[in-house]
Amino acid sequence: MAEEVPFRILLCDDEPVIRELVRTMLSSGSVAVDVAPDGVECLKAAKSHPFDLILLDIVLPGMDGITVCRLLKSDPATARVPIYMLTAKVKQADVESARRAGADGYINKPFRGAELMDLVDELQQKRG
Repeated sequence: MAEEVPFRILLCDDEPVIRELVRTMLSSGSVAVDVAPDGVECLKAAKSHPFDLILLDIVLPGMDGITVCRLLKSDPATARVPIYMLTAKVKQADVESARRAGADGYINKPFRGAELMDLVDELQQKRG
């Protein structure tokens, strides 16, 4: 029997507490969560492993999440990976910037754990 390939999530957030909270909340036998503390590390990780979902903060050291999203969506190797912004930036202008950069969705902080788990369940089902 073939071993099930885990659903891989890349979380990019500069706050260690958020990284640990999301990793703990979403990691299971069928879900693996990798983390990156900044935009540059996020780009490196996204290009070195195939991911099924990227959760991306907007406010990051060095390179902001909007720029990271635009770069990932313009690269054929990562363009099809769903990117959801996970951020405290709630102004309509921020949401519009994220959409123009190619973000597939927007989750406001503080977020509900059920909201993230529902998203992962939905994307896992689509993956088949």
